[in-house]
Amino acid sequence: MKINAILPDKGRDLRLDLFRGVANWAIYLDHIPDNVVNWITTRNYGFSDAADLFVFISGYTASFVYARMMLDRGFVVGATRLTKRVWQLYVAHIILFVIYIAAITYLALRFGDSEMINEFNVAGLVDNATETLRQGLLLKFKPVNLDVLPLYIVLMGLFPPVLWFMLRQPDLTMVISIVLWLVTRQMGWNLPAYPAGTWYFNPLAWQVLFVFGAWCSMGGARKSMAIINSKYTLWFCIAYLILALVMTMAGKFADFGALFPNWLYSTFNPNDKTFLAPYRFIHFVVIVILTIRFVPKTWPGLEWKIFDPLVVCGQQSLAVFCVGVFLSFVAHFLLSLSSGSIFVQVLVSIAGISIMTLVAYYISWSKRQDKPTPKAPAAKPAATAA
Repeated sequence: MKINAILPDKGRDLRLDLFRGVANWAIYLDHIPDNVVNWITTRNYGFSDAADLFVFISGYTASFVYARMMLDRGFVVGATRLTKRVWQLYVAHIILFVIYIAAITYLALRFGDSEMINEFNVAGLVDNATETLRQGLLLKFKPVNLDVLPLYIVLMGLFPPVLWFMLRQPDLTMVISIVLWLVTRQMGWNLPAYPAGTWYFNPLAWQVLFVFGAWCSMGGARKSMAIINSKYTLWFCIAYLILALVMTMAGKFADFGALFPNWLYSTFNPNDKTFLAPYRFIHFVVIVILTIRFVPKTWPGLEWKIFDPLVVCGQQSLAVFCVGVFLSFVAHFLLSLSSGSIFVQVLVSIAGISIMTLVAYYISWSKRQDKPTPKAPAAKPAATAA
């Protein structure tokens, strides 16, 4: 079958690193409840948030990295490399899972805080530790804030055939993904969780963001530049962002929300994250359109030193994400022990982001040390006089 996708240009796209760094920092801040600093994140001003950005960039990056390999070396090689990455993600999740639940259980027992066990959804470890751990290995049991990596693992695990088809029929693949998402919403399909309920991030719905990222990478964005650069598209995007801001604020402030008719308010509140509400997906598409339009790959600002910490955190995304999830629990615990003052909220927020950034810089430095040092060319022997 003919290859119809348009592969991205070779070379690193710093926009991916920058925005993945933004997503990691935002996820850390958003996971700390009663934290005034998380008001700077996008979830407070629109329908989508850092999770949408993380999944989209993951799909974009996966196709960016593995599509050329699949074309040059065949489907089997590309699929095995993707599977290797899935295994790395799974190992990272299990290590984080074990450390996370061990820390929660220890601190809950140490300080006699039984509510902490319920708050972080680890009560099953007390009642039935063996089965709960087994379900954790199967990704069905997930403590609070440990939902994103299992979603990423499932989406990456199923991506090889999707990428193969995307290379040949990118538009049709995107359409099928959208249909699956809409049917999932209509039918209420989801994966079962343990001990009850379903997945918080429904993979059957959230796959549309992942595939959308891949579609943009495989030429979808390039082919849509006429629409992206249209003045009518710009007006629509601005109007939609205003609507999203107003409705999000209406959901956060009851008195303000009461100003709107119930049919309008209830359309957008509460924000349906599990099944990825259409207004949420459209909001993110609007952000992508504006980013492509105003932040091209060649934007000089990507080289500004002020963005270096975010770029480095994006380049070491997996480690930084795992550290951030654990630190968000630590920050939550510290706030519960302290007065919870604004000063303490700002302090734990800055401290956590600083630690995540230090980890990213250390890993970057360590990887550079692993690379062989280029040998200096041997000096030529001096010519002797005849």
